[in-house]
Amino acid sequence: MEVKSLDTIDFSVLMECFLESFENYFVKMPTDHNFYKERWSFAGVQYDLSYGMFDGDKLVGFIINAIDKRNEDYVAFNTGTGVLPKYRGQGIVQKIYQVALPQLRLHGISKCKLEVIKDNYIAIKAYERIGFKTTKYYQCFSGEITIDQNQSDLKIQKVDATYFDWNAMHQEMYSWDNHYKSVGKGTYDYYVILKDDKPESYFIINPKNGYIPQLNIFQNNDNNWERLFTAIRSITSTIKINNVDKTLKNKIKALFAVKLKNTIDQYEMDMIL
Repeated sequence: MEVKSLDTIDFSVLMECFLESFENYFVKMPTDHNFYKERWSFAGVQYDLSYGMFDGDKLVGFIINAIDKRNEDYVAFNTGTGVLPKYRGQGIVQKIYQVALPQLRLHGISKCKLEVIKDNYIAIKAYERIGFKTTKYYQCFSGEITIDQNQSDLKIQKVDATYFDWNAMHQEMYSWDNHYKSVGKGTYDYYVILKDDKPESYFIINPKNGYIPQLNIFQNNDNNWERLFTAIRSITSTIKINNVDKTLKNKIKALFAVKLKNTIDQYEMDMIL
């Protein structure tokens, strides 16, 4: 078997291996090829710095890397790892990383990152053997917003990404896909909630599916959270929010307060190169 970069194969070959690898996964994965092509484009995937294990001409395992500068590091974010069922137990992910890491260093990468579902013990142990360490604990939420408050004075303004000073908005608390650099490449709407003509809170939403990569209030109190969720509900009542940092106690409390369900938990893991 041989490790090669993924820019040597057609996208459909990668997708065939990807979908077979994620059959019977912890969560049901979409099957539309265009969904992944778009998502990985937004994330910043570079197929020449993503790698697969090949058994002859057959792709049997892969690591898909998005590349970008985040904070002070030039990062390779593993946005997807998989191995075909009959090839598992052979240390394929570790073997791919053995080839990939020297190449990533040559391209100036200083850190590798990934996300893994908390209950995926086998994967976590494999990543730890490679050298990854857990750095964050994320919670994911979805459901229908339930809120009793009637905010008759609510003022919502649709804006664009340039409205915000992202450097002052704690982007280090957001996961790779929810960071403003990734979100800015996607098809999202940006809203700010005003109180006395001053910004009180904001949220970003995909109007097609109700996915919210970012939401926050600028000054913490329960009424501001209520007004924020009332504003969101005026756009859509059913939402999904992935990877809320568990240290954000007030945000998580507010998500539970509007009866969203904690669907799954994930770890973020890092490795310094």
